[in-house]
Amino acid sequence: MNIHEHQAKEILREFGAPVSNGVVILSTNEIDQKISKLKSKEFVLKAQIHAGGRGKAGGVKLIKSLEELKQEANKMMGKVLVTHQTGKQGRKVQRLYVEEASDILKEFYLSCLVDRESSKIAFISSTEGGMDIEKVAKESPTKIITTKIDLKVEIEDADIEKIIATFNFNKKQKVDAYNLIKALYKILIQKDASLIEINPLIITKNEKVLCLDAKMNFDDNAIFRRPEILKLRDLNEEEPAEIEASKFDLAYIKLDGSIGCMVNGAGLAMATMDIIKLYGEEPANFLDVGGGASKEKVEAAFKLILSDKNVKGILINIFGGIMRCDILAQGVVDAAKEINLSVPLVVRLAGTNYEEGKKILDKSNLKILSASDLNDAAKKIVSAIK
Repeated sequence: MNIHEHQAKEILREFGAPVSNGVVILSTNEIDQKISKLKSKEFVLKAQIHAGGRGKAGGVKLIKSLEELKQEANKMMGKVLVTHQTGKQGRKVQRLYVEEASDILKEFYLSCLVDRESSKIAFISSTEGGMDIEKVAKESPTKIITTKIDLKVEIEDADIEKIIATFNFNKKQKVDAYNLIKALYKILIQKDASLIEINPLIITKNEKVLCLDAKMNFDDNAIFRRPEILKLRDLNEEEPAEIEASKFDLAYIKLDGSIGCMVNGAGLAMATMDIIKLYGEEPANFLDVGGGASKEKVEAAFKLILSDKNVKGILINIFGGIMRCDILAQGVVDAAKEINLSVPLVVRLAGTNYEEGKKILDKSNLKILSASDLNDAAKKIVSAIK
């Protein structure tokens, strides 16, 4: 689960990390009242959307007066920002963040995340702050330092020294950096965060360490035990279809292709998407119905796929282990009849109750193309939509 910058900064502040003072604006009518809480004469106005690249898209403005703030806030509120992370459709700005402007002397990059490959906590530090870290990794990989740490109750000073070594901080700045990194580590552990990114981390002209921007992601599998984090969820920033999917515990991600996919198991889902691309088409979604899906869950998944107007055909690929093929087949038939299916459907079934599932599909009087294996299924659905 993602949260907004202003929410991430509140968590940072709660754990003692250095952040600028700021206020959230949900309506431009609130500006006069809320801006009085800030002490600086200059401000930074930031659009709050769940996407990077806001500055290049006009979503970050340096403001030098209250009058200018009101003018720019009215322009920004409701604007659709298109960045490299939003897709062509962009994201509508429905909240703003105004914070005290900072005198920047130097920018850095700092993040921490759960590294699945090593089963450790990884801190990434770089002197190239304020840029996309992916671009830095590609163009100047030696400027990125990764420090992997065994999971402990608290991070050790020796590890912190490795993390900040590339920054060349003075004694005073090191004290601030120590407190910051300890705070990031605690948040990652205590709040079940999967990623915390500070970009840029800055040194001000009066030599203070400050988190100028902040991003946090949280582990969806642990969110049930973090109600205080779940409260921060902004449904306006999520795809309506993905919200609907979460109600049925479906792993669904909308994509830009034309072939809808329903699969059980993330690995099989990825393989299904890959083979669709191999035959020249693009998947419209990632959808994993899970190992023990009910008939109702399968129906919900099927309707979800068909709610996407870009879908020209559907490929169902089920390997029945815990998942029974007859339950899947009945769910598909019921949903297809209710919706009045009008696009080609290819089904590949294998495993538990395969024969029973095939009989249900054959007796349905629906135009369903049966496939012997995944390769055959991909060929048939790609051919059917042309």
